[in-house]
Amino acid sequence: MTASMTAALTGAAIAAGVRAGTLSAEAVTEAALARIAAQSALNAFTDVTAARARAQARAVDQARAAGRDPGPLAGVPFAVKNLFDIAGLTTRAGARISRDMPPATADATLVTRLESAGAVLVGALNMGEYAYDFTGENAHDGASLNPHDPRRMSGGSSGGSGSAVGAGLVPLALGSDTNGSIRVPASFCGIYGLKPTYGRLSRRGTFPFVASLDHMGPLARSVTDLATAYDAMQGPDADPAQTPRPAEPATPHLGRGIAGLRIARLGGHFTTGAGDQALAALDLVARALGAGAEIAPPHAAHARAAAYLITMAEAAALHLPRLRTRAADFDPDVRDRLLAGALLPAAWVQQAQKLRRAFAAEMAGFFARSDILIAPATPCPAPRLGEKRLRLGDDEVALRPNLGIFTQPLSAIGLPVVAVPVWLPGARLPIGVQVIAPPWREDLALRAAHHLETTGATAAPLPKDD
Repeated sequence: MTASMTAALTGAAIAAGVRAGTLSAEAVTEAALARIAAQSALNAFTDVTAARARAQARAVDQARAAGRDPGPLAGVPFAVKNLFDIAGLTTRAGARISRDMPPATADATLVTRLESAGAVLVGALNMGEYAYDFTGENAHDGASLNPHDPRRMSGGSSGGSGSAVGAGLVPLALGSDTNGSIRVPASFCGIYGLKPTYGRLSRRGTFPFVASLDHMGPLARSVTDLATAYDAMQGPDADPAQTPRPAEPATPHLGRGIAGLRIARLGGHFTTGAGDQALAALDLVARALGAGAEIAPPHAAHARAAAYLITMAEAAALHLPRLRTRAADFDPDVRDRLLAGALLPAAWVQQAQKLRRAFAAEMAGFFARSDILIAPATPCPAPRLGEKRLRLGDDEVALRPNLGIFTQPLSAIGLPVVAVPVWLPGARLPIGVQVIAPPWREDLALRAAHHLETTGATAAPLPKDD
């Protein structure tokens, strides 16, 4: 098993081979570790857990040899954003300050569940400081680079997750999404990303950002891998933020196609300012899914503003003790936004919560007439590293906060979304489209995404060995 084979195989192919005995988890793991070492310049990883990975892979092979079920993700290498607890490692959350903390004593729930399904943890991934980032540029660890052009952003804040999966270092990674931090890297790196319904997956053992907006979810190079990982992570937990709900497997629904689904596209806020490539990608997906009417939610821009205010206020409250004692150790861009959030009037935050509820009611009305909605994931493909300004229509705005202009309204109301990669004819970089479903209907979003993947409508290539 060579390192290039790690890049070429999906998680489903690895698991099938390990379960059949045609591949060994140990060989797959060694190939993944070699690939990570060879591509260290991408700066996707902050920690590599080689000894743990080898022990887990050996256990998977031994289980299979003994006739026990090694799990649906048998031998699949995965890595996690470094805000997930990994026993024995300090949970950095992308911050200098966190490095003074003692190592975690237990794994995050979702890490445990993936390993229980046979997956093999190979390390922790680079991220924006305290998840307050859309670019993938970390002031302390350096930027995680785009696998399709290392001069460009990987997206954030799950930038290392996007870079690692997009480059084929691992077929599966975990990230978090508060305002778009799974979907923006998925769009820039040309992979699939799932932001489940708010409260669907446990957050126990993760470093928080904004408690009322934080979601955990997977990134992968295939929809089957995305759905299999999602299914493995479902289930009740001691996390008080999780909404008690029985597991609803999505994988059995993937092959059903889109027959009978009512699909519409979002306009208004969701296309205003979108670049030519974002609009072309949306048109391509709309044709492939047979999307009908265009819907322009009147309160989408208000919901985006509400998410922005809630993010600033809640994050500032969380970090206030650190701001008082160690302000100089923050990324200046993150610090300044947190300080601004600490000064927000309470009446503004209260109004933001009202707008959030109004948008949720508005979208519920649209879902009474549609099963799936589609919208751009980002206004443009990956910008160059270090860029500070972004053109949205006729306006030039700050880049860093506006890369999530189309993802933020949906995070505000916790809808399940799959980011689907699109490669336009002749394009050198991918761009993503959001496939949006009603609350708790991840299966519908994954089903539509699987249709796009299997029909070749979005033509996302697997990475090749260099």
